[in-house]
Amino acid sequence: LLELPITFVTSLTSIPNIHRRTCSSPRIHLISISDFQVSQNKSSYRQSAMSLANKLSITDVDVKGKRVLIRVDFNVPLDENKNITNNQRIAGAVPTIKHALDHGAKTVILMSHLGRPNGSPNPKYSLTPVVPELEKLLGGKKVTFAPDCVGPEVEEIVNKAGEGDVVLLENLRFHIEEEGSAKDKDGNKTKADKAKVDEFRKGLTKLGDIYINDAFGTAHRAHSSMVGVDLPQKAAGFLMKKELDYFAQAL
Repeated sequence: LLELPITFVTSLTSIPNIHRRTCSSPRIHLISISDFQVSQNKSSYRQSAMSLANKLSITDVDVKGKRVLIRVDFNVPLDENKNITNNQRIAGAVPTIKHALDHGAKTVILMSHLGRPNGSPNPKYSLTPVVPELEKLLGGKKVTFAPDCVGPEVEEIVNKAGEGDVVLLENLRFHIEEEGSAKDKDGNKTKADKAKVDEFRKGLTKLGDIYINDAFGTAHRAHSSMVGVDLPQKAAGFLMKKELDYFAQAL
């Protein structure tokens, strides 16, 4: 098959006047969502559009009494004093978080990456600065910060959380198993051990009852938090659903 390069965008809605003729190449791999391949014939266009439009959203699942594990994109810019200089990505996730809380979720667990720590803990890339900003955007609601994203300590924090609590996990990319590989200071690439990747994914899965993906900007990456959470119910958050619907209309 002929593979053609396309420009990566983090939001389809940011492209004005997108039309079907934009997708005029013999084959396009939409790198924003790994499983969507759009071919030139009209039948495939319609099938792709229907597939996108039919994706479950958070409004289609019953979150009451459940631990809702949400993959968000809190990869926000920080200044030298670790102050957030643009909170757009955090604010963008708030409607999905609030929906889960307003509909009786037992606990909302948020997981994200920040920067490129190359598979090991680095205070420079900690998600701790996100906590006060998220609390402010949630109207003063307390957010519990977990010092890791997997492991017994994290499981205890999540399981002991009260009704309607919000827990933010530490940077997913502090573990090489999230991306599947890492580079050292000399640029040499190290691949993650498959057994440890499986263990990491099981660790994430233990934290929730329902998985919600609201990280459209990261959806093209086959990382553990994107493709490796094995829960019976999975759905898109409002940000993700908006982009899928927009693309379906474009087709």
